[in-house]
This record gives sequence, structure tokens and C-alpha cells, in this order.
Amino acid sequence: HDRTGEFAYDIAREAWDLGLMNTGIPPEYGGPGLGHIDHVIAAEELNYGCCGISLSILANGLATAPVQKFASEAIKEKYLGWLTREPIFAAYCVTEPGTGSDVAGVKTRAERKGDDWIVNGNKMWISNGGVASWYFLLARTDPDPKTPTSRAFTAFVIEADAP
Repeated sequence: HDRTGEFAYDIAREAWDLGLMNTGIPPEYGGPGLGHIDHVIAAEELNYGCCGISLSILANGLATAPVQKFASEAIKEKYLGWLTREPIFAAYCVTEPGTGSDVAGVKTRAERKGDDWIVNGNKMWISNGGVASWYFLLARTDPDPKTPTSRAFTAFVIEADAP
């Protein structure tokens, strides 16, 4: 895959079949609910083989962590469950040009228009971005720069085929 530049779907599928993807998803959403030490052991072994492929296999955890901690039950069931029912990928979209991973500096904005949200901005260095079925995205929803960061941002789960 390093030579061809092709995404390692075949290897990722094997990892998914073996239970090596989504190790931190709790059993109530179809995951194995492994602990941190189990995850680290799996990551170490995968990285021994190829750290690039390992990153793709394990990067779902970046997107699932905030969903597990903060999302509604319906969102958890839908998106965590999707990862455990199908060998798909999720991506974590926070990093931006000029701000890196500094969450307080996120400039992507989201504005409510009726029942929808319109998101405008740029993200970069998104692991699995080109192959993800859904994305965790952080955007500023309060345009007032004086609003404390803890209230200025909203997290979104956006499906890859969303307009």
C-alpha cells in the first residue's frame, strides 16, 4: 500500500473481522468494550506491522471518543453501532489551517437555517477523511468572540453523503 498509495481496505476489513477496530466502543453499542491497556497492546502490535495502516485502523477512536462522552443516546446508538455493524471509518475534524489543533482557535462556523445547520470553514490533516462514512466536526456557533470557548462551539456528527 505504501508503494501504490491505495487505501488498505483489505487489511482494515481483516482488522475489523478480528475485532481490532473500535476497541473502545462499549458492548451496549456492539463494541468489545476493551480497556486502555488492551487497546495499547493491539495498537503496539498493529504499529509493528505498519504504523500508517495502524493509524487508519485505530483513528476511529478519535471520532468516537467525544461521541461516547457527550452525544445523546440516539446518536451513540446510530453512529457507534454503525462502526460495529460494518467495517467503516469515522473521522475527527478539528484541525484547521493557521490554528492547528488549538480548539479555542477554530474558525469553522455553523449557522442554523430553519431545521438545518450550514457549516462553512476549512479542516485539514483529517485521518481517514477521504474514506470516512461519518465525521465528528467542531464548529463555532456563537459568533461573539467574547463568548467563553466552553459555550461558543457545537459538535456535529455529519454523514459523508450529507449535502
